[in-house]
Amino acid sequence: MTVTIIDYGAGNVPSVERALQKLGVASKRVRQPNELAGASAIILPGVGHYAAIIRALDQQNLRAPLLDAITLGVPFLGICLGLQALYSSSEEAPSLSGLNLFSGSVRSLPATVKLPHMGWNRLRIQRTSQLLGGLSESDYFYFAHTFAAATPADQVVATCEHGTNFTAVLEHSNIFATQFHPEKSGAAGSRLLQNFLSRAV
Repeated sequence: MTVTIIDYGAGNVPSVERALQKLGVASKRVRQPNELAGASAIILPGVGHYAAIIRALDQQNLRAPLLDAITLGVPFLGICLGLQALYSSSEEAPSLSGLNLFSGSVRSLPATVKLPHMGWNRLRIQRTSQLLGGLSESDYFYFAHTFAAATPADQVVATCEHGTNFTAVLEHSNIFATQFHPEKSGAAGSRLLQNFLSRAV
């Protein structure tokens, strides 16, 4: 199996590639819409500004083929901005439309806490999931973000606390997403990636 990584210029693509390599999994970067055809699993990593990921997906004509692949059941993992892009919109760039796979908006974390939320934090697991198999609330994951999403309860796998509760893990059918960076989260992150890859086999 070769994992398809959407490369729109995000800085964490190389670290995702290294994490997959450590698991013995090949990956390929794609920048053209036709390269998504036939993908066995897709990862959309992201760091930085919401506008960057949405504009890049549209300028590279990747929005429609990505949505087509997800509709066809291809396992998809969004990381950080890759999770936020699944929503309808974000306060960070209110004039831009997200992928609209989940209703609601991405909003800033409260100004009453240190921003960005950067470093290690634990999850509050809301329900059992494939993605968090073998993981627990004692595991730590690495976060780096200022904006976060609230999600209907039936789509949230886990939340996290930083000034407020926010969505940390999504799982719905073949769509998986994390607000944290599994590729920077040590053994727990590796286990999560393995769980995603097992879904793609």
